[in-house]
Amino acid sequence: QGHLVESGGGLVQAGGSLRLSCAASGRTFTYYAMGWFRQAPGKEREFVAAIIGWSGGGISYADSVKGRFTISRDNAKNTVYLQMNSLKPEDTAVYYCAAKVGPPAGTFREYDYWGQGTQVTVSS
Repeated sequence: QGHLVESGGGLVQAGGSLRLSCAASGRTFTYYAMGWFRQAPGKEREFVAAIIGWSGGGISYADSVKGRFTISRDNAKNTVYLQMNSLKPEDTAVYYCAAKVGPPAGTFREYDYWGQGTQVTVSS
């Protein structure tokens, strides 16, 4: 059974940066596609970024974060990162990492493993 644990969330002013980490345990997620999603109060969980297994290629981003966020993975550490720069108040949400077998996907229902989430709050 695999587990994902996010960390790195917090309160930051608009224009600031945060780096989220997603540490995997219980199994090796090297060959799993990994994704980041976020959910703001009253809204559906939405896709943020995804990365293919092993090679770390096949990266995709939501249009709303393209050019500001960077997803990466360190297979040796079984960890995925989300570097978030130029943060905006509309980025405020609980951020979740997720894993799935096969290619990355932009739909949260396609992912098999989820972390508990980490809160990101961006003040104006």
